[in-house]
Amino acid sequence: MEDFKRLSLNQMTTEQWSLREAIEGCARAEVPWIAPWRHKVEELGLSTSKRLIKDAGLKVSSLCRGGMFPAVTASERQKRIDDNKRAVEEAAELGTDVLVMVCGSLPDRDIQSARQMVADGIAQLVPFAKSYGVKLGIEPLHPMYAADRSVVVTLDLANTLAEAYQPNQVGIVVDVFHVWWDPDLYNQIHRATGRILGFHVCDWIIPVPDMLKGRGMMGDGVIEISRIRQAVEKTGYNGPIEVEIFNEQIWNQPGDETVCQMKERYLTHV
Repeated sequence: MEDFKRLSLNQMTTEQWSLREAIEGCARAEVPWIAPWRHKVEELGLSTSKRLIKDAGLKVSSLCRGGMFPAVTASERQKRIDDNKRAVEEAAELGTDVLVMVCGSLPDRDIQSARQMVADGIAQLVPFAKSYGVKLGIEPLHPMYAADRSVVVTLDLANTLAEAYQPNQVGIVVDVFHVWWDPDLYNQIHRATGRILGFHVCDWIIPVPDMLKGRGMMGDGVIEISRIRQAVEKTGYNGPIEVEIFNEQIWNQPGDETVCQMKERYLTHV
């Protein structure tokens, strides 16, 4: 168990499982952490989710996701702020202090305005999140997702957003899938010292089978996962390590098989 004390199942890795099934699967496999997604929590119900996680002896590494701030109209932007406030409340209720922020895409062709909407959205959310003891973890995504998921596409952009706030308010989530390619990766990880709130692992496989559902199990691709982990840990981060894999083929296999493979690859490649 000692080898797995930081291992967390991000629920998207076993997308075919309900949250109840994922909780039971983690308990069977002695995976101590779980990272639920909000739509899975909603299906089960917040109070039931909290109770089952607690009864299974699991800890919640993060809740995914907040963000998605940019929108064409002011009223729609406010709706998104309101939804983020609900996400903060859900994170606090589930017992995690990290809300992962997938910041949102451009509502039109003006990417700079979209980035300003992200900054404005975070500014509105920070005081509310602080009142609940929840930190906002900005997760930069790979640039291929700029049009439909996040205009925050580098650790440099994420660090700049986060540095407007105290480290106990806004930080960074490092996902190897999104940042491995960055020529300034290790400088930016060092820059994030004291602000890293999460570390996500998977692999970049060749060829990428699908733009969204194309992540691989650790060891099946080209990412220097252990080197990135070492750099993250040099900043002082010693929190949970989430395995987050979007992959149709992995989703189609039995969840227990996926968790077993995840544990094996964690030991050998993370």
